[in-house]
Amino acid sequence: MIGRLRGIIVEKQPPLVVLEVGGVGYEVHMPMTCFYELPEQHQEAIIFTQFVVREDAQLLFGFNHKQERTLFRELIKVNGVGPKLALAILSGMSAQQFVTAVEKEEIASLVKLPGVGKKTAERLVVEMKDRFKGMHGDLFATEAEFTLTSSQAPDSDNNDAEGEAVAALVALGYKPQEASRMVSKLNKPDADSETLIREALRAAL
Repeated sequence: MIGRLRGIIVEKQPPLVVLEVGGVGYEVHMPMTCFYELPEQHQEAIIFTQFVVREDAQLLFGFNHKQERTLFRELIKVNGVGPKLALAILSGMSAQQFVTAVEKEEIASLVKLPGVGKKTAERLVVEMKDRFKGMHGDLFATEAEFTLTSSQAPDSDNNDAEGEAVAALVALGYKPQEASRMVSKLNKPDADSETLIREALRAAL
């Protein structure tokens, strides 16, 4: 089991990051709420990971904090929720926002996430609410602000930024036309791809 990686970021292609550890590059899929907090390329990062084995692939999912990984682990235990859907859920909502939505039974907020229909949303509320009762009360008490400062936001060509943002949204489960519409509606000509993704996901909720 690979539980933690410490290495240099050699590539960032949301929602995928490549981390070089001891000469080996690990591809790690990360929720966008975690991706926003990563250091810039060529800098060191520490990522808590969950190794998932499927019939057709072996995948690593990464998180900045153990609490986020814990929530991911609980999500994939829910009937009908696989790693890809769990990744999409935690990209559209921070850990604290998801916990709040479940505790307040906000079905309407959950169904706005890609791949989450009414039945899945209701199942999430029922199953996750029970599981939260068995967790430590302040497990997700602190919500980080996922924002990029001017020093964090890299300069990028607008077309490239929009293309990367659309590709990331498609990878998270949105349909190509829907992803393009979400990005084009933002009207942020100078924004980098991470900002476009963040704003598009916020607008979708």
